[in-house]
This record gives sequence, C-alpha cells and structure tokens, in this order.
Amino acid sequence: MKSWIKLIVALVAISSFSFAQDRQDKGIMTEYPNPFWEEIKKGISEFESKEKPKKLDFKMDFTGVELPRKIDEFKQIWHNEPISQGATGTCWSFAATSFFESEIFRITNRKVKLSEMYTVYWEYVEKARRFVQQKGASHFSEGSQANALKHIFDSYGCVPASVYQGMKTGQKFHNHEKMFEEMNTYLNFVKKNCFWNEDVVLQTIKSILNSYMGEPPTKFTYEGKEYTPQDFLKNVCKINTADYVDIMSLLQEGFWKKALYDVPDNWWRCDTYLNVPVEDFIGTIKEAVRSGYSVAIGGDVSESGYYSFKDVAMVPSYDIPSSYIDDYARQFRFSNGTTGDDHGIHIVGIKETGKDVWFLIKDSGSGARNGENKGYYFYHNDYVKLKMINCMMHKDAAKKLIEKFEKNQSQK
Repeated sequence: MKSWIKLIVALVAISSFSFAQDRQDKGIMTEYPNPFWEEIKKGISEFESKEKPKKLDFKMDFTGVELPRKIDEFKQIWHNEPISQGATGTCWSFAATSFFESEIFRITNRKVKLSEMYTVYWEYVEKARRFVQQKGASHFSEGSQANALKHIFDSYGCVPASVYQGMKTGQKFHNHEKMFEEMNTYLNFVKKNCFWNEDVVLQTIKSILNSYMGEPPTKFTYEGKEYTPQDFLKNVCKINTADYVDIMSLLQEGFWKKALYDVPDNWWRCDTYLNVPVEDFIGTIKEAVRSGYSVAIGGDVSESGYYSFKDVAMVPSYDIPSSYIDDYARQFRFSNGTTGDDHGIHIVGIKETGKDVWFLIKDSGSGARNGENKGYYFYHNDYVKLKMINCMMHKDAAKKLIEKFEKNQSQK
C-alpha cells in the first residue's frame, strides 16, 4: 500500500476514534414491548382453548311471585350502610359488628362505625394460640361465629373503623387469600415439626398479619378524646357482652338445654347455645325485630330459592311446603349436609302482610350487590325457619324464651 494511502486510513481511524470519545450516550428506563409475541400467544391460546359450555344453576322461577322490591317497604332498625367483606371468609365479623353497631345506637343513640378487621386480627391470633395449645387439633380457618365478637371484645376491646381499616393505602377491597395461605402454611409447618412454642408462633402470626393488615392500635383519638380499645368499648359503645344470648335450633342436641353448635367454624367448641325447637326459635326472632331489636343470624344460603339478582331468599313449594317445615325437616337437611354453616348476616327489618312475613337482611357478601338493593336481601319467614340455624340477640329481646328455657330446665 502506498504511504499516502496509509496516511489517509490512519487519519480516518483517528478521526473516528476522536468522534466516538467526544459523544456521551445516555440510557433510560423504558418499556420494551413485543407486540407480535403477544399476538402469537393470543393466537395459540385461542386455537388451543376449547369453548366451555355455560354452567347452569337450578333456580326458582320467580315469574308472577309477589316479592318485596325496596328496603323502604320494611319497618327498619337503625344500622350503618352495608359494606363489602371483599375476598375474605369473615362474614361473621361483618354481621356481628353491624349487630353491635345497631345495639350501640339503641343503647346510647350514638352512630358509631366499628372496625370489623380489628376483631378479625385478634381472632386469628386466638385461633393460632388454640392451635398451639391443642397441638394442631383445633380448626384454623377464616370462618367463625357471631358470638366470637363477645370473646374478642372481652379480651381486646374494639375500635372505630376510622382508626383501623385492616388494609394498605390505596387498597379498595379486603383480600385475605395470600395472608391466610401464608399463616396456614406456617401452622402446618409448626404441626409437622412439633414446634409448640406459643410465644414464637404467635409473634410469627402477628408479623404476617401486620404485613398485610397493619398493626392494630393500642391507643387512639376519637372525637377529641384518647381511648384504649377497652375504654372505647366501655365508655363509648357501652356494650356489656354478658347481656347477649346465643340461640340455636337442632333436634340432634336435644331441646331445652345448653348445647354445642357442632360446626367447624365454632372452632373453640362453644357449648352454651340455648337449643330450642324451631317454633320458639323463629317466634323469638320475629318478636325481637318487631320490638326494635336487630338479630345476628347464621345458616345456609345455597338453595334454589336463594336468588341474588332479585335480592330474595325463599323456600319453593317443590322443595317443601310451608306447613311441613319443622324440627325434623331442619335436622334432615343438617344431617345430610344440604344445610350448612355457610354465612353470617344481620336482620335489620321486618315486613308483615297478613300471614306473610319477610325479613330485611344486611349482607356483606358479594352476591348481595347483584340486585337493585345493594347490600341487602329479603328473606321470607320460611327460609329463616328452615335454613337459619343459630342467632344472637340481646337478652331482653329473648326474655320470654329465656324464662321458658329456665322453666324447662327446672323441670328436668
């Protein structure tokens, strides 16, 4: 190569090197989508997926059936507006919390919104404690009973919803799926390895709860005054848990005695329910609501006459005629599993037209949002009589039943 050509090549190389050194490139964080790859995946999915037939449920045909349509048709007991329990199995807390809010208003004339999740937090702690104490033999789940609030109130008090939501900032709905899975996995590990150190287990459970729900307050300010949860229960809510009675109606346990409500969600095996025949059970509920007392109830919500898009629950004649609903019909369904302990709800009103009786039900479940009356159902008297198994009410609302119960007890 001639010398002058070599010189030119060298100068070009030097110039290029100098240009590269002078330029200062930058990088940025940016999305880097691959639209065609997404199109490929969509095409594969559409080709491989098979169209599934729509699932059909057998439901009562309500055509021509006269039903309540609006909550205004009912004689109502004061209650806070319905709220959603989200993706949780904590209907028991929402129902019983609503019940005690109505009681606070009845007793004090104060409209207080309590925190459902404060109770749920400590209920999980107590479930874990019993799980350890019974070496894994105690049931651990999201479910419980309405009367669990009496136990939690006695031990931990209660707080207003304004100071403890049990959700992270920006979270719209409660969701305990991952939280429960994490706690359950840990307790299964504890059981498998026989690690029964109560203090360590409870601290771990609390740390899981705190990460998802936040740590509940030990002191807070409400309407300008500072309270502990126990002070708030006593001085603002004025709830005495001893004033509330639990009632059930199941033939298997024998009537007119205190009995065990034998379902998994009665995880602490409470056996102090007043067990009475169904006529006394439904009669006491009706008399309580007529007299201005609300009632927390629990039972089954899985029948063909239960239809959320019409806000209604009733017993179709093809199931069982009204006149045939008795203690045997209830027990038959409980024994064969078609009546279960599905859901906790709150009776907040009544409508009576001749012999026809309907209850206004406040419900935290998702189905209660499908109809026109968001957060409510209309339960026919027969549905409560056949499918609801237990209830909680103030002892004054059940005064006649308690007197009858004590009289039957004294005769035994």
